[in-house]
Amino acid sequence: MTGAEVEHHRGAATQSRCRAPGRTGHTSPGVDHVSGPAGGTSQALKALGEDGTSLARRIVEDAAKRAADLTDRTGTTPCLATVLVGEDPASVTYVRMKHNRCRKAGIESRHVEPPAATTTGELVATLRDLSDDPGVHGILLQHPMGEHIDERAAFEAIAPEKDVDGVTFASFATMSYGLPGFVSCTPGGIMRLLDEYDADPSGKRAVVVGHSAILGKPVGMLLLARDATVTYCHSRTRDLSSVVREADIVVAAVGRPQLIRGEDLKPGAVVIDAGYNPGNVGDVDFDSAVERAGLITPVPGGVGPMTIATLLEQTVEAVARQLGV
Repeated sequence: MTGAEVEHHRGAATQSRCRAPGRTGHTSPGVDHVSGPAGGTSQALKALGEDGTSLARRIVEDAAKRAADLTDRTGTTPCLATVLVGEDPASVTYVRMKHNRCRKAGIESRHVEPPAATTTGELVATLRDLSDDPGVHGILLQHPMGEHIDERAAFEAIAPEKDVDGVTFASFATMSYGLPGFVSCTPGGIMRLLDEYDADPSGKRAVVVGHSAILGKPVGMLLLARDATVTYCHSRTRDLSSVVREADIVVAAVGRPQLIRGEDLKPGAVVIDAGYNPGNVGDVDFDSAVERAGLITPVPGGVGPMTIATLLEQTVEAVARQLGV
């Protein structure tokens, strides 16, 4: 389970608190429009526009309308298959939540739960069967899946046209080249948040702290495709603070609690915290960062809701593509 996924699960009942210090109108939160904190006060972005939770809700509502329309027109109900190896408690809870969200959005869900001792070969065979099943339109392989499993081999067994979680090599390539395909859900959700608040990455310096295959690397490629100048960092980057301090946009996705603090930030920076650590703590020290950032997402309740919204939206899109509608 990614940090953003856990964050969404733990924070589902917590209202989003995207904040823009010292702002009095719904202007762009990009650094060109932000001069820094005003008197050390902060105002919830919700008072200026929509928060992350509301944006996710609207995306899911739109996906539900489109799913209903597709079902009426074609007689086919969108179906998402989830695959969970073993019984990791957090993953079990999170997959159950996904099924509940699917049902509310008019998307059928099919759950496959191989035992913890499942081999890589057995898991690959299961995923290939689902890929070949015309009644399944999207496939989500929940992680973690056990150290004995070759995770990359398992991901690559998912047909690209059903990779609604954006985890295959094919999906990474389409993201990188701006071609039709499916984005990794958390990075895709992050880009939607930036668009929602007019935080245009073009010409901005973006620093991504974290280089995982399903979060750090793809979000960097999506930012690059939008003409940002992207620097990848991680927990072993020397003098990380000095690199982060040059960023107009910071994406924290390294899994280190409160690694990035307010004094590390350029005044007015857009800060996206995609980390989750025990105790509802993100990778950014929110209390100090909110006084310096132009826009900041909290943990919980910031990036997390966007992850599942993107997953459901892409599942419906997968049906349309597969049916040629």
